[in-house]
This record gives sequence, C-alpha cells and structure tokens, in this order.
Amino acid sequence: MGQAAERQQAVRGSPEHWLEAAHALLVEAGVDQVRPGLLAERMGLSRTSFYGHFDSRDDLLAALVERWQKKNTTNLIARCEAYADSLSEALFNLFDCWLSSDLFDAGLDVAVRNWALGDAALRDLLEQNDRARIAAITAIFARFGQPPDLAEVRALTVYYTQIGYIAMMVQEPAELRIQRMPLYIQTFSGVAPTGAEIPRFRARHGLQSP
Repeated sequence: MGQAAERQQAVRGSPEHWLEAAHALLVEAGVDQVRPGLLAERMGLSRTSFYGHFDSRDDLLAALVERWQKKNTTNLIARCEAYADSLSEALFNLFDCWLSSDLFDAGLDVAVRNWALGDAALRDLLEQNDRARIAAITAIFARFGQPPDLAEVRALTVYYTQIGYIAMMVQEPAELRIQRMPLYIQTFSGVAPTGAEIPRFRARHGLQSP
C-alpha cells in the first residue's frame, strides 16, 4: 500500500470518521441501525477496527449525543449570547442557526428526538437541552426590556415554531426563507427590523438586498 493510500486508510479508520458515519446513519435510518457491523460494512472497514476507537456501541452512542449537544445546543446558546445592538439584531443572530448546518443540524435534532422516544434517559437529557435553549432565547427578550412572562412566551413561540418547522420537514428555498425572516421577527417580537439590520443579515448569508 502506498503512502497516500495508507494516509487515506488512517483517516477512514479514525474515531472522527466512525462518528461521522454513525451520525449519517442515525439521521438516515435511526438509532437501531447504528451498529458497529453495519457501519464497518458501509465504510469498507473491518468490524474489529471499530473497537480500536470505541469500547462499545454504547460508547459510540454517547459520543453521538455529545456531538448533538455541542452542535445544536451549545451553538444555539452562543448565537443567543452574541453581541447585538437591538432585539431584531439579536434574533437575526439566532436565526443564523436555522440557515447554517454548521451551527445547527436539523436532521440530527430530529433523529435524537425520535431516538428519545424509546430511551427515557435520553428523553430527560433532551428536555434539559430544550429548557436550556428556551432559557437562552428568553434571555434575548429580557435583555431588550421585555417583562419576564412575555419574554418567556415569546421565546417559546420562537422555539416551538422552529421545532415544528423541522418536524414538518418544510422545504423552501433559502432565499425565500431569508426574505420572510424580518416578518418573523416582527411577528415574534412586535418590533420590525430596521433597514440597516436586514441588509447585514442577508449579506452574511450571501444575498444582496432586494
């Protein structure tokens, strides 16, 4: 085997590569299919090589859960806490999660929710993550002067709308979704974004102002 092939084999057999394959299979087929033998077959590797990186299937599943928390909850909270001069700008920061799979993996979130239906411990963890996300969104509204009860209800409206959007598998062009987002913000907050805030948001997602 040449050096290039050896390097490729090393990458394919790395813990991260196994985790990537498990992530893809979880989203595609559900947790019951995330098994070392099936993963090895899909990756073209031996099953024994799996155990060079993970002690067990449970170890791999725990790594998937950790990845989900970091990918979706940690990133969402960070976007909620990002600097903003206004409530609309803060909500645009959050909305980055709905547009970038690097910040929030919708397919992974659905897969974990489905997985949690049959796993009580994961269900508890999912509820903890939901509460943390909602608290972070509530803090956005509170930061810009919303009273506590209203801040919480508006946060719930934002979050439940997005989770429902994902669960319904809504498909629409990114440009159309971005076009609607200022109206979503006005609906959620009662405040319309300014003319300057909208072009900045569009520009960071690669769109010119209409």
